[in-house]
Amino acid sequence: QVQLVESGGGSVQAGGSLRLSCALSGSTFSRYALGWFRQGPGLEREAVAEIDMLGATTYADSVKGRFTVSKDVSPFKSENFLYLQMNDLQPADTATYYCAADHTNILGSRSTYWGQGTQVSVSS
Repeated sequence: QVQLVESGGGSVQAGGSLRLSCALSGSTFSRYALGWFRQGPGLEREAVAEIDMLGATTYADSVKGRFTVSKDVSPFKSENFLYLQMNDLQPADTATYYCAADHTNILGSRSTYWGQGTQVSVSS
């Protein structure tokens, strides 16, 4: 059973930093694309950062240069993690942040899993 559990959210002032963690369990996550999404008040969910199987990263324009996505994933580890280091946080970054894991098998069947979300609030 695949499970994703986020932690590390909180309240900070503008210019502050937070590090989000996502504990991954129940599958071989070295075969997954992993990412962070967020949903602000009254807004649609948007992609923030992604890291693919080979470690290549992509970021939303709004967070480039401020956020860094990384992972600690191995089929030989019992604990696997996805991280999002967020620096120079701004009020516009206020949202619920979700981690996601995406996998397409050899038959083309795609599976996407989501965490429950962690709240980040940034005050000016």
